[in-house]
Amino acid sequence: MSGSAIVMMIIAMVTVWGGLAASAISLFRHPEQD
Repeated sequence: MSGSAIVMMIIAMVTVWGGLAASAISLFRHPEQD
């Protein structure tokens, strides 16, 4: 893989996993009411 492809892959992974972690932390701090 070229260097730019690796950089784009890392940015995409950070975006996806960062969003997932942020949503999980938000849910744990403010759980939904039943």
